[in-house]
Amino acid sequence: MTRPMLKFLPFLLILVLAPLLLPPGRLGSYYLTLMILSLSYSVAALGLTVLLGYSGQISLAQAAFFGIGAYTFSLLTVSLHAGFWISVLAALVLTTGFGLLLGAISLRLDSHYLALVTIGFQIITGLVLNNWTAVTGGANGVANIPRPNIFGFQIDSDLGFYWFSVATLVLAAYLVYRLRHSRMGWALLALREDEIAAAANGISLFWTKILAFAASAFLAAMGGVLFASGALYISPNVFDFYQSVSFFAMTLVGGQESIVGTTLGAWLITFLPEVLRFLHAYYIAVYGLMVVIVVLFMPEGLYGMLLRGVDLFRRRVLGHREALDTDAVPLRADATQTRPVASNTPLLEIRDLAKHFGGIKAVDGISLTVNKGDVAVLIGPNGSGKTTVLNVLSGIYSATRGSIRFKGREITNLASNRINRLGISRTFQNIRLFPEMTALENVAVGCYKTGTVGLAGTLLSRPKGYREEAAAMEKARATLQLLGFVRPDMKAKNLPYGQQRVVEIARAIVSDPALLLLDEPAAGMNHEETQVLSQILYRIHSLGVTMLLIEHDMSFVASVATQAYVMDFGNKISEGSVSQVLTDPAVMTAYLGDEVEYA
Repeated sequence: MTRPMLKFLPFLLILVLAPLLLPPGRLGSYYLTLMILSLSYSVAALGLTVLLGYSGQISLAQAAFFGIGAYTFSLLTVSLHAGFWISVLAALVLTTGFGLLLGAISLRLDSHYLALVTIGFQIITGLVLNNWTAVTGGANGVANIPRPNIFGFQIDSDLGFYWFSVATLVLAAYLVYRLRHSRMGWALLALREDEIAAAANGISLFWTKILAFAASAFLAAMGGVLFASGALYISPNVFDFYQSVSFFAMTLVGGQESIVGTTLGAWLITFLPEVLRFLHAYYIAVYGLMVVIVVLFMPEGLYGMLLRGVDLFRRRVLGHREALDTDAVPLRADATQTRPVASNTPLLEIRDLAKHFGGIKAVDGISLTVNKGDVAVLIGPNGSGKTTVLNVLSGIYSATRGSIRFKGREITNLASNRINRLGISRTFQNIRLFPEMTALENVAVGCYKTGTVGLAGTLLSRPKGYREEAAAMEKARATLQLLGFVRPDMKAKNLPYGQQRVVEIARAIVSDPALLLLDEPAAGMNHEETQVLSQILYRIHSLGVTMLLIEHDMSFVASVATQAYVMDFGNKISEGSVSQVLTDPAVMTAYLGDEVEYA
């Protein structure tokens, strides 16, 4: 099967399997109604695939969005006699607006605090639906909800509406699929894996989190409209907290990152109670136990377990092995390179920079200049403030005082994503990859800031969007090849330490930054790996990238650096060429000792 066909496999599976899961022509109206119900639940649960599975945001308010969409559509069509499709559009827009609002409210929250806020929103929505009787009808609900008219054909029968529901699910699945495999999808996954690393690669946490909530609300509204039109009647008890928990369970049981898995979970949660009815009063306990078992022992969900089994079969029975990138340019520890030469043009200028944490002066007024073409190194004892300097430069910390100018522009205390977009990339002392993404996807995230196609263009499949995504993947692959990396399709968490470091560096340079900040890139590497790393830095420098790195390995520093700065207790105590600082008595006293060997 070709790569494009593999990409569309989840979409094709839904298209083929949804009608076959329950042959409607041979079953009674009750089971046909349940199938329609499960399809509406599937669409709504796909919203949690985006919010929970892709971005890692916990929400227990999906039933609230489901209800807002259903009630908006129903009240417009029944009470105001608005057209079907106008009412659908209004329901989608209004519900998405509530999603944007909840996303904005929840920006600084995570984990259980975020869950509590969404529970509060769910409770408030339920109270409004129950008590605003003049509008919603209260406990009496809304009846006589119409079904769609498509090109003059009125869909009145349950069978006809079943196929309409299948088409709606396919559309929703396609939208989620397009989102997942776009630069927007990469941003969502990066947000889920590591917010600090995501921001350092140009991703706006503000807009990405809001996008996740908006997309989740939009899909919930689609499901709500489908539910209301299919049932012909709605009441507030359908959209309570229990239903939100059910949506959450559907997503987890099936597989929170999978379109097919979420659809499978919705089908199981809908039909399992019917299958267990023979257990009488005990079926609820058995049903709950099965859900708990899946959540605790199958974190990837049922579909994830199925895929893992298929992969295990391919590797052990069929002897499948991961393909290596044979176009990668080899790197040798004994290779020789021309040493970098810096210019006299200032690129980064730091003046009187300080960062205090209460009474602790981690950095206390350092000044330095990095010229274009430099491979500058910042050295000093542990705790001297080196990493704090990089964190302030990259926007992770705010400066207490001082000035940072890049290319002549003041960038002091700008947000991380804005600093990255200006042309400053970085790596971290403790490698911060996105572990559940492949090496290739990790590096492609670094191309996020170069994209121009927004959400609408992504979902509507504008050709420019496809071209940008393809170009980003090709650029990512070429960058890995340049650095000699041969396993682009392996998940980052499964890579050896040294290769993880290479992937992080590749992610940092894929967008062609003017300045690369490297925080102890040789940490944890053996001698041969360190020599290979020096060749990597030579290759990066040949691309016109200026570098500022923190490092403790003096042999490595001497092999690559053109300029050195030494810190101690938050202050700069020496600067000059590597040979100059290594023979400075103040440096030897503070950090290096009395005898220094360097290459």
